[in-house]
Amino acid sequence: MPSSQFFEQSIQIEASAVITEECLTNLELMHRWLNPLLQCEPIGTWSTDVGSLSRFTIKIPLLQPSLRTVVAQREPGLIVWEFNGFFKGRDRWECQPTKYGTFLLNRFEFEIPNPIVTWGFNTFAASLTKKDMQAQLRRLKRVAEEVYRLSDN
Repeated sequence: MPSSQFFEQSIQIEASAVITEECLTNLELMHRWLNPLLQCEPIGTWSTDVGSLSRFTIKIPLLQPSLRTVVAQREPGLIVWEFNGFFKGRDRWECQPTKYGTFLLNRFEFEIPNPIVTWGFNTFAASLTKKDMQAQLRRLKRVAEEVYRLSDN
């Protein structure tokens, strides 16, 4: 039986929760903070409404593994994508308004059904994935704060 793992990270952003959330719902803004090796494309029309589908592809030579995702939960300030492929799990993004902007919490919960893939991930990719997710939050922070500065607040 595969074991469940999770990576959780957070960041304080000096932008409103509405603008921070827009960085998660606007595909153009999302592409500014996603890892350049990760491509997100809608399956059908882009949306973050419950039931909306998208595909995340890792752009590495030859393999290009992808995960099909569905928006499983959506409410103001919260988006949860579920996926089922070489990884099974959820990617949860929550924007919590604070006195100074937004506290953004990201929780990536997953299990890897194949024990060989689990071993490979834990041996070679887990620490890189954690670092990349932290870098991704810093990029999202920069984008949100830039959009906030350029807006009328």
